[in-house]
Amino acid sequence: MKPFQLIFTYARKYKLALIVTAASMLLLVGAQLIIPWIVKLLVAAVTAPDATMDVMELVRQLTLIVLVVYISRAGLQFLRSYQAHLAGWGVVADVRKYIYEHMQRLSLRYYEDKQVGQLMSRVINDTELFEQLISHALPDVIVNAITFLGVTAVLVSLNWKLTLLSTIPIPLVLFSLQIYAKRVRPAFRYRQKELGDLNAMLNDNLSGIREIKAFTREEEEVVRIDERIDSYYRSNLRALKLMATFQPFVEFTSSLGTLIVIFFGGRLVLQGILPISDLVAFFLYLEMFYTPVRNLSNAWEAIQSSLAGADRVSGLMAEDEEPHNVPGALAISSRMQGGIVFKDVSFNYTPENPVLEGINLDIPARSVVALVGPTGVGKSTLVSLIPRFYDVTSGAITLDGRDIQEYKMDSLRQQISIVLQDVFLFYGTVRENILFGRPNATEADMNAAAQTANAHEFIMQLPEGYDTLIGERGVKLSGGQKQRLSIARAVLKDAPILILDEATSSVDTETEVLIQQALERLMKGRTTIIIAHRLSTVRNADKIVVLDDKSICESGTHAELMNLENGLYRRLYSVQRELQPILAFGMN
Repeated sequence: MKPFQLIFTYARKYKLALIVTAASMLLLVGAQLIIPWIVKLLVAAVTAPDATMDVMELVRQLTLIVLVVYISRAGLQFLRSYQAHLAGWGVVADVRKYIYEHMQRLSLRYYEDKQVGQLMSRVINDTELFEQLISHALPDVIVNAITFLGVTAVLVSLNWKLTLLSTIPIPLVLFSLQIYAKRVRPAFRYRQKELGDLNAMLNDNLSGIREIKAFTREEEEVVRIDERIDSYYRSNLRALKLMATFQPFVEFTSSLGTLIVIFFGGRLVLQGILPISDLVAFFLYLEMFYTPVRNLSNAWEAIQSSLAGADRVSGLMAEDEEPHNVPGALAISSRMQGGIVFKDVSFNYTPENPVLEGINLDIPARSVVALVGPTGVGKSTLVSLIPRFYDVTSGAITLDGRDIQEYKMDSLRQQISIVLQDVFLFYGTVRENILFGRPNATEADMNAAAQTANAHEFIMQLPEGYDTLIGERGVKLSGGQKQRLSIARAVLKDAPILILDEATSSVDTETEVLIQQALERLMKGRTTIIIAHRLSTVRNADKIVVLDDKSICESGTHAELMNLENGLYRRLYSVQRELQPILAFGMN
């Protein structure tokens, strides 16, 4: 979608406000045109050779008319400003809502190489420029265009020859607009990109402030941020310099018209061709004649800046959304059994980068299956295919005998709970985080979920219990506490399929026991898929699946895999058992 098309698609909703704005602008132009004409009448009256005492009455009448015009102009200025801002900020709000909804529908592939700060800049900074376009730039262009036409008509009525001479500088200004547009808009687009980069770096630094302090990188990060700020500063100056070069040129060319009127208008008055009152009025209108041309440079700057922002927003909105529901997709209305089958599944992020090849795996309902193997073999990618965070490149995955692509995506994901190693907690209270997957749960259900997750006790020790504000990403909690809140969240969702991705790593032994107890309660009656590097935690799984080199190389129970003399699982397990005393010492 082109920038202008994007903006005006959303502006249609505010048609009434824009109509009121346009009407107010037309009346304002009329009010502006009246004043110089009144001055002309006044000058003509007081300089007339046969002026009488009736002139004073005319002065009083003209004064009253001017007062009414000024009062009306004040009211019209309010209407024009308020209605324009109502439409402008309304469009900004609507576009931001749509962008966020669109971003929710983008696939995870899109986010893999994107910085949060850059995306936030597009949602906030770039869209804010739309208000500048709708509330200021375009109304200014319209007002100035109407004013220019109105003033031209009045000037022609006063003296068409002098009017024609006054237009000599205007083609120079219009030509310069075309030339500068080719350079100004790219400059403002680059400035917006630099602002996005600055936001991205600030977001990274503020999110990683603990790491910065831990590695005493404060000074180095200050230098990096300073360099980014300076880079944005320079890009901003480059764009503004182009406009700063343009504006004096407009001022100079428009001033040439005043010189022309002084010379030729003075001659016409001396020759008796033009009355002095008309020359005075001509000079007053002449300022109004060139003001729109001067203002056009400022409006042009705002338009170029806004379109640069719209370019970036259009790029984001053009990104492909994650796979849609197939025609006739089924909504899952009841609790699934949870039987999952991978049938010759392959997956790649790009054709040159295969991640999984020929995966065949049967996970019976309510069974516990562990995925193990070296780092980077595709364990997390494999489980990400089940909730369709990614779609298979070839093959199929079935749930209770039906291809998962035949289910509506939202109802499919409602059947799955996920507990990750890197727990994400939202800024808010403990209560809000536990209720995230099931907001309508009762207080009793929430408490029961917390107790199942071995979290209730430490929650009640917090300053305000469940209403304690835990900070962004849960920075006020320990790793084990955050993990137990994540488990409580999964317990409350009560889905028949459970995915545990390294859910007990990076915690001390005592906390691991609490988490393991919570997970055992959570796993009862559910199809559970466990990803684990610590193999001692999956010994009791119904099936252990070993991945290596993009495919399944071994499968069986712990005892069966340990009986394979040259098996990868046996080798990994033996190494970990030898290192266990050292690891246990480190964790404690």
